[in-house]
Amino acid sequence: MGKRLLVQRRGRGGSVFRAPSWKRVGEVKYLSLSKEELEGKLTGKVQALLHDPGRGAPVALIRLEGGGKFLMVAPEGLTVGQEVEIGALADPKIGNIMPLKFIPEGTSVCNIEVNPGDGGKLVRSSGGYATVVSHAPDKTIVQLPSGELKRINPLCRATIGAVAGGGRIEKPFLKAGAKYHLAKVKAWKYPTVRGKAMSPYAHPHGGGSHPTGSTPAGRKAPPGAKVGHIAPRRTGRRKG
Repeated sequence: MGKRLLVQRRGRGGSVFRAPSWKRVGEVKYLSLSKEELEGKLTGKVQALLHDPGRGAPVALIRLEGGGKFLMVAPEGLTVGQEVEIGALADPKIGNIMPLKFIPEGTSVCNIEVNPGDGGKLVRSSGGYATVVSHAPDKTIVQLPSGELKRINPLCRATIGAVAGGGRIEKPFLKAGAKYHLAKVKAWKYPTVRGKAMSPYAHPHGGGSHPTGSTPAGRKAPPGAKVGHIAPRRTGRRKG
């Protein structure tokens, strides 16, 4: 008798594959865009730098002078007690939040919004930063960490500086236990076993007595047949 494949169990969405979001410190995003930000500035103070389980970068708790608080991705160099300015009239200093149209060209930024008021979507992983390349009346061109040049609404906000925690991937895990705990908090299925190492009843790639290779799975294949290369553009060794 066979058993359910990993892709089938993952699709069911059981507790093993569910991210433990209740352990996280809260929603990490800017406050709703206000008229005061677009015309002036708000002032806040860094209350604490927090660890968010499963996130490589620290999170800063910002409390505004007029009341209210929010969590944001902490840029490198931000300290507890530091004053943070938010808005069009803020200075382009580390930790301040400004609309892209008011940020000078060549400035490193992070936690960039895609649409004004969405709270920040791009460049949020540890050590990441984007560069403001140029301004146009209706768009601001930003170079992302991948090298892609992206045209973004100039009213979208961004944090000045690079995300803290850079160099995280340069340190090896050293032991399986460290990888286990990371996988547990991020809801990765760990460890993963190659289908080729399994028996025929457990996986379409299983059974090593007569290896015949495996054909790529189609885009519309059902869970269980959708294993290995899924609808690849090409496979095999490149020649020439």
